[in-house]
Amino acid sequence: MTQEVIQSIDSIQVSLNAGGMNTINIILALVMYGVALGIKPAIFIEVFRKPKSVLLGMLCQLVLLPAFTCLLAIALTGWISPMMGLGMILVASCPGGNISNFMSSLAKANVELSVSLTAISTALAVVLTPFNFWAWGSVYLHSAAVSAEIPTLVIPLWDVFKTIFILLGIPLVLGILTSHYLPKVAAALKKPLQWLSIIIFIAMVVLSFGSNIDAFLKCIRYIFLVVLIHNALALSIGFGVASAFRVPFRDRRTLTIETGIQNSGLGLALMLGTSLFAGFPPHGGMLVITAWWGIWHIISGLTVATIFNLTRRADV
Repeated sequence: MTQEVIQSIDSIQVSLNAGGMNTINIILALVMYGVALGIKPAIFIEVFRKPKSVLLGMLCQLVLLPAFTCLLAIALTGWISPMMGLGMILVASCPGGNISNFMSSLAKANVELSVSLTAISTALAVVLTPFNFWAWGSVYLHSAAVSAEIPTLVIPLWDVFKTIFILLGIPLVLGILTSHYLPKVAAALKKPLQWLSIIIFIAMVVLSFGSNIDAFLKCIRYIFLVVLIHNALALSIGFGVASAFRVPFRDRRTLTIETGIQNSGLGLALMLGTSLFAGFPPHGGMLVITAWWGIWHIISGLTVATIFNLTRRADV
């Protein structure tokens, strides 16, 4: 990737007024509410009777993915800008994606395990998303090959905590309560909210980058390749770890999908709605990486689910 292309990517700007940002936040909260509609206390009890797959899922999502993403970003130095590298690390630091449960269902994976991993990673995101982003982002920025002109990464903890708690924590609790006390309502709302959230998220990404469509189209093939490599790494971590520890095949499917689908919508909300990057140079690269992740992991998730279904392997 040439320096001209890199500068073109980083120069992309997304300007949202308060109404636009509130719309994104409402959509993300609605998405998490929809995810939580499938969460019941009994699911946790059953899964934690055999905690091996849960622990491995947490290892993949919360430790290995951010760490290996940092290494990948360092390896791509010179081909991506530092802001694009930080975008990759931000995505990897977010909890499991909102459509992973849906993809696990399509793949005939362990849906109960998928829901549990999504719920746990989302609950821990209040602390671990800012920590992982700060820790691995700092390692990346302090690597010898990264430009010294990028400022030190400082996390506005209260700002980030408040945003994550409002967008993830509250909808999660409300969804679980709805599932417990109003099961018929939860069953009726679950799938429509999943499809609606996908459609609205894609529409918001398109509208957000509408004023930069020419620059976006010029760089999309580069962004596509970076996200493709990063997402392939995430999927490989999930499947590789699950295979190495010989978990049941349905659990391998779940760990693969859970590690490969990230809540990039939260990443966009943190970039656009907090002071996370105050003082940083233009960071269009972060925005484009995060936004395209949100679209691409839908495609890759459907592809992986189809491949799993074609394997016709007996579940053990």
